[in-house]
Amino acid sequence: MVGRLIMNILLENEGKNGYTAGDSVRGQVILKLLEDTRVLGLHLLAHGGAFASFTGKSGGESVECLNEKITLLETSTGETHMFTAGSHKLHFHFQLPDGSLVSSFSGKYGKVWYELNAVLERPLVPAYCVHRELRVTSRIDVNSPPLLIPEEQSKEKMVGCWLCTAGQISLSAKIGRKGYCNGEAIPIYAEIENGSSRLVVPKAAIFQIQSFIVHGKMKTHKQILARVRGNHIASGSTETWNGKILKIPPVTPTIIDCDIIRVQYTLAVYIHIPGARKLMVELPLVIGTVPFNGFLYRNLSSSSQFTVDMSWLALTLPEQPEAPPNYADIASEEELAGTTTLYTDQSDLTEGLHFLSFNVIQEFRFQPPPPYTEVDPYPENHPE
Repeated sequence: MVGRLIMNILLENEGKNGYTAGDSVRGQVILKLLEDTRVLGLHLLAHGGAFASFTGKSGGESVECLNEKITLLETSTGETHMFTAGSHKLHFHFQLPDGSLVSSFSGKYGKVWYELNAVLERPLVPAYCVHRELRVTSRIDVNSPPLLIPEEQSKEKMVGCWLCTAGQISLSAKIGRKGYCNGEAIPIYAEIENGSSRLVVPKAAIFQIQSFIVHGKMKTHKQILARVRGNHIASGSTETWNGKILKIPPVTPTIIDCDIIRVQYTLAVYIHIPGARKLMVELPLVIGTVPFNGFLYRNLSSSSQFTVDMSWLALTLPEQPEAPPNYADIASEEELAGTTTLYTDQSDLTEGLHFLSFNVIQEFRFQPPPPYTEVDPYPENHPE
């Protein structure tokens, strides 16, 4: 409050994640006056950008992202507008520019900020200004094809002081897609084999990597956001993660479209090894804002662009189905030979049916074994 004046900015349509490029921004500038007041003009400034500095003082680097001026009240030269004592509401409406607006962010060596400034001009006194944060979030659709591709890595490590006591630890980890949103749970699939003589512990964590570029020099800041751990694995044992869950906490979406600030994410799956460096694989993540719609393969034409690793199907099931008995054990050699012509090359089968090989395997994966009977169907083959 200055003298007998109070001014506020109210946003009417601010979403949960703020605004994005191309959105309309609607609101009001509210004036509360205890006496009649003469006004020369009232303007709304929408501006913001990115700023990075390694010292926290001047001398950093900045990039402008938004600069808009909206006039709410303007008078002719030498004239004023009289506001009577009381409350006054001046509505405003403007559209954010199309294209890319970097998400709001505050980090170790910099920030991306946006704000609205309401400027009230009066005769014979300095302009009165109030500020209001304008939250902006980039639109990143995790359903775009590049973000639906699975990520997978494997590593091995020899552990031991002497050759005779050294053993190998192997780690293979995979996630079903690259793009996720805040609040989503990431199912992690992993296989760990402990061939060393030590007791090891598998863990997973989501890391945020902040990168800041100032006058051609870069500094990074890496921090852990969430983690999960598995059971201890004894020497000579293995462990399988068949969809172990790690939930994404509320974080800033991925930022890669700013010249001086970047925010990226990785999912690290690693093995804690006493007395040795950890064995780690890192799978890149993109944190988006448009949620996953649940369809990895929306149509055959788009899904045919990707290669499906058939060996991974085993890890998508909580339990392995029991193998059926050998068909040769319950059928004669003549019948077995007669059925071999029914099986063709898998590529020919999928081409003829116009289905993905993934769908064909899922169709026949759980076929039951032939019915069991204790009555010999071929009694003539036994000696009397």
